[in-house]
Amino acid sequence: MSGTQDGTQERLRRWRLVLGGDGADGTGCELRGQDAAMDGALSALYGGRRPGGADDGGARTAGLGASAPNVARWLGDIRTYFPTSVVQVMQRDAIERLGLSALLLEPEMLEAVEADVPLVGTLLSLNKVMPETTKETARAVVRKVVEQLEKRLSSRTRATLTGALDRSARVSRPRHRDIDWDRTIRANLKNYLPEYRTVVPERLIGYGRAAQSVKKDVVLCIDQSGSMAASVVYASVFGAVLASMRAIATRLVVFDTAVVDLTDELDDPVDVLFGTQLGGGTDINRALAYCQSQITRPADTVVVLISDLYEGGIRDEMLKRVAAMKASGVQFVALLALSDEGAPAYDREHAAALAALGAPAFACTPDLFPEVMAAAIEKRPLPIPDMAG
Repeated sequence: MSGTQDGTQERLRRWRLVLGGDGADGTGCELRGQDAAMDGALSALYGGRRPGGADDGGARTAGLGASAPNVARWLGDIRTYFPTSVVQVMQRDAIERLGLSALLLEPEMLEAVEADVPLVGTLLSLNKVMPETTKETARAVVRKVVEQLEKRLSSRTRATLTGALDRSARVSRPRHRDIDWDRTIRANLKNYLPEYRTVVPERLIGYGRAAQSVKKDVVLCIDQSGSMAASVVYASVFGAVLASMRAIATRLVVFDTAVVDLTDELDDPVDVLFGTQLGGGTDINRALAYCQSQITRPADTVVVLISDLYEGGIRDEMLKRVAAMKASGVQFVALLALSDEGAPAYDREHAAALAALGAPAFACTPDLFPEVMAAAIEKRPLPIPDMAG
C-alpha cells in the first residue's frame, strides 16, 4: 500500500511541475526544497513567476526580468537542476520567447551560459554590436564549442579523407612497394586457381607515391545569411580540419550580398567565425563567380556550396557557373545545410535546377560530411541521405 501511495505522490509531483502550480492544476501537491526551486526556474521561463519566486498573480506569461544578473542567476539555477540537454533547450527557448539576445551582450550572463552551437550562432549574429567588454568572454564561449566540435569530428575526417586521397591516386602499373594488395586480390578473384590455391594478379592496383601528386583543392563557399548559422559554425570547424591536411589546399569563402575570403584565418576557426557577419541578403552567383576565379586545377578541385539556395542575385548566371565548373572537371557539391538540425527551408526550384545539372542539393549532418567529401574526392556518387518528407 505504501508503494502505491509513493507512486501516486510521485505522479502528482511530476504533474505539478508540468502544470506550473496555477489554481487550476488540480493536483493539490505542494512543492518543497529543490522541487520548489526547480518549479521557480521553470515558471520564470514558461509560467508567470520571476526568478526569486514572486508570482504575477494574473495570466501565465514568461519573464526573467530585465537585468543580466537575474538571467545569469537563472542560468546557474537551471544548470544545477537539469541535465545539459535540457539546459540547452531552455536556453534556446529563453532567447526566442523572451527576446534575451540583448542580454547575451553582458559578460556575466555569457559566463553562466551552457555553450552549444545555437548559442554560438546567436553570438555571431550579435558580433558587430557587441561591446568590447564582452568580446573576450564571447570568444571564450565560442572557443569552447569549437574545441568540442574539433574533438568530435577531426580524427574521423582526417582518416576518411586520407583514405580517399590515397584511393584517388591509384595507378594501374604500380611499383611493387606501391601495390594495394587488398584491392588487387579482390579485383582478381576470378583468376583464382584452386589447384595451386592462389590468385593470378593480372591487374595490379596501386597508390600514387607522393602527396604532392594526389593533392586536391577544396573550396568551401558558405552562405552566411541568418538561417545558416549552425552551418557556418560546422563549416568553419571542417575548414580548419581540412586546412591542417597537407594533401588538401583549402579555401573558405563566406557570402551574403558581398563575398569575403577567410582562407588566411583557417588556422583558427574562432577567427573565421568572428570574421563572418550573419544576416543580410544572398548573392550566390557573385560568390560562385569569385570561387570560379580561384580555380586553377579544375580536375583536382572540389567546390562545396553550403546554402539554402534563396538567390538574390542572377539565377541563370548562377546555374551557368555551376554547369561551367562541372564541365571543366570540378566536383561540385551543393549542401542545403551542414548541421544536425535536419533539412531546412530551401528554394526547391533552384534545388531542382541544380539536380538537373548533375549536382543534387541535400542537407548533410556533420557526421556524414567526411563521407560526402571522400566520395567527391574519389569522383564517385555522393552518399545522399533520404530527404523524403
